[in-house]
Amino acid sequence: MYGLARPFLFALDAERAHGLGLSSLEALHRTGLQRLVAAPPRPFPTKAFGLTFPNPVGLAAGLDKNGDHIDALLALGFGFVEVGTVTPRAQPGNQKPRMFRLPGHRAVINRLGFNNGGVDALVRNVSHARRRGDGVLGINIGKNKDTPNASAHTDYLHCLERVYALADYVTVNISSPNTAGLRELQEEQALRRLVGELREGQERLAARHRRRVPVLVKVAPDLSDEDIDAAARVLGDLGVDGVIATNTTVSRIAVQGHRHAHETGGLSGEPLMNKSTAVLRMLRTRLPETIPLVGVGGILSGADAAKKTAAGASLVQLYTGLVYRGPALIGECVEAIRRRKEAPSRGNLPNL
Repeated sequence: MYGLARPFLFALDAERAHGLGLSSLEALHRTGLQRLVAAPPRPFPTKAFGLTFPNPVGLAAGLDKNGDHIDALLALGFGFVEVGTVTPRAQPGNQKPRMFRLPGHRAVINRLGFNNGGVDALVRNVSHARRRGDGVLGINIGKNKDTPNASAHTDYLHCLERVYALADYVTVNISSPNTAGLRELQEEQALRRLVGELREGQERLAARHRRRVPVLVKVAPDLSDEDIDAAARVLGDLGVDGVIATNTTVSRIAVQGHRHAHETGGLSGEPLMNKSTAVLRMLRTRLPETIPLVGVGGILSGADAAKKTAAGASLVQLYTGLVYRGPALIGECVEAIRRRKEAPSRGNLPNL
């Protein structure tokens, strides 16, 4: 069915198509017709961060910023759905147009800028979600555009406190390229201060709620080798529960010559695959095995998802791949990861 709808959606402005796609999915879910879009994959339980996921394929943050469509998205067959990024106060984001498709590259450039209704609106939406089944919910938190980096921890702590009771895990977004100065929080000393504050907040909230919610950190694909070394050192020292690798890239090398290549913002989709997987692989060699990784960026096929797991990811996330492939990509990725996990090692293969 998505194959029929895609030409119509691609004829629209990218952000308008985004909204229409979500509202159509919601309508199908409410009328019980969602199986017309895609059949959910077979269960493939996967453990990470102390949680059990019904399968290792999730939805990356950014598609459902306010948690308006949690039930409809989980019903597609995702093992987990991450909503947000949410900020303490509502903000409109950057000026439109701010989302651009690059079909020849199976890519998207966006500079949305944490547009969302604020954390209180997200909390209301999440509270109203039925969340049937065993799908896991992550909530991605950020800071408001006008909050200086010196005070960023107050925004993150505020969001963490508000969403803690509702989330299965929380992701700290310090890697979006669309909020000025945000990526400076990945610098070693700034990262140590911020993550240290959040780890202390996490422990306080765990004692208050008698439940420990994992906190993950999402990093950029544009870090130098030295930056990756420093980030791994900090995140390992402070014992974060997990790391998501990666966010979108500001590089345009892979799309040079395209009419939208000059647009500012984060590039996602197929051109990001190798870059994000390289960062994932480097982090896996530098972080303790006790810290699981989530691989995201450029997954357009089951083979791509399997490559992420081969590079060290326990889980993977999709976003731009859904734009180009539709919901059938979810099951394809689950099955590819299943085949890789269940295949006998080369050493156990019979001699032929």
